[in-house]
Amino acid sequence: MTFYVLYRDEERTKPSGVFVVDEVNGHAVIWDHRQRCWSYNPDLAFRFLADYRNLDRVNTLDRAAMERVAVQVTGGSTLPSSEAIERMFETAG
Repeated sequence: MTFYVLYRDEERTKPSGVFVVDEVNGHAVIWDHRQRCWSYNPDLAFRFLADYRNLDRVNTLDRAAMERVAVQVTGGSTLPSSEAIERMFETAG
């Protein structure tokens, strides 16, 4: 799993989104701001990551750092456990 934090601009001052991606198998979960939950959405994640215009707006983190950032981005929701993320990949994928 690769943990990505997204920023509104290339200055990277305030995180605005988070993705958890399994690049080998084509899976991804994101924090869905509209529904206020973690959501399986590999199309959005891979499209965003492949767009050269976003290169300066994304950074990878280790799990410990992502746990801290996720609480900030989500307004208090924690990053799901690795097992929960794997279940999301298996059931939705």
